[in-house]
Amino acid sequence: MLKSLIHLFFPKVCYACLNYLNDNEDTICISCRHNMPVTNFHFNNDDTIIKIFYGRAKVENATALFRFEKKSIVQQLIHGLKYKGYEQISPFLGDWLGGELRTIKDYEDIDMVIPVPLHRKKLKMRGYNQVTGFGKQIAKSINAAYKDDVLLKITNTGSQTSKKRFARWNQTDELFIMQNSAWIEDKHILLVDDIITTGATLEACITVLSQAKNIKVSVACMAIA
Repeated sequence: MLKSLIHLFFPKVCYACLNYLNDNEDTICISCRHNMPVTNFHFNNDDTIIKIFYGRAKVENATALFRFEKKSIVQQLIHGLKYKGYEQISPFLGDWLGGELRTIKDYEDIDMVIPVPLHRKKLKMRGYNQVTGFGKQIAKSINAAYKDDVLLKITNTGSQTSKKRFARWNQTDELFIMQNSAWIEDKHILLVDDIITTGATLEACITVLSQAKNIKVSVACMAIA
């Protein structure tokens, strides 16, 4: 009764379509969930993302949960997550993707999940890293460790949203540094981010991580543009 009373005065809404949620729905309504443009890359052995890194960085496996298009419900979700404080979207998507990855053999030997970090100024301004919940839930689902203190972002580049692809390429040199490198030696790392476009940010992270001894890196993102 108390829960129903709370929902009466503070109704929950779907973060994709903004319609009210039913009692059995959480974060995204059933209708939106069924209409999300899932990629199924990990189910279909699709190497679309791996091809992005050909000749640039060694990636073992790579997937994204959704396809990202402008004015889509995926854009609505990620915009809400990054700019409107809807932090709970992140673990919801992580639980979704993590539940699928734990059934895939290629992801069985993941030792550690590492998020693409935010610069400390942006982290302070936003209050959270938008991929933290995503990464933690994936780590929980596949029984891996979660570490957010291996990669550090040392250059504050501002929002990448409105930048052209070429501009994104030119702003990733020496953005990241690694600490506690001994923690990832001889490990299979799953690097997680929100959206992959050119792959430049992930490439910069992989380049830094690859300085550690005998590591493998796979990639998982919320969406691919």
